[in-house]
Amino acid sequence: MFGRSRYAKVVDAQLDLFVREHRDVIDEARQRLELYNRSDRSEAEELYGDYVDAVETGTAILADMRDHYSATLGSPDGYVSAFNRRVAKRLPEFSVEIEHT
Repeated sequence: MFGRSRYAKVVDAQLDLFVREHRDVIDEARQRLELYNRSDRSEAEELYGDYVDAVETGTAILADMRDHYSATLGSPDGYVSAFNRRVAKRLPEFSVEIEHT
């Protein structure tokens, strides 16, 4: 398809798998962000730390998926970029961290 990465199908399949297998991780990150956003000043720092921990858990799983597949490619840069872009669109809570792993 015009405008789509040659890796779009494989990345979408990987993210579908992540969503199915790790729904709890996604939900936890979203719930922790919601708690942080509703918190008062006295709780904010601790709750933000909890949110960051949840995001790091999801990011580690995603990065592991990405890195294992990219290791099978001769030139993985296009795939890694496609993967990171799709994470940003589908799972934005993990997008900042995935760019740095």
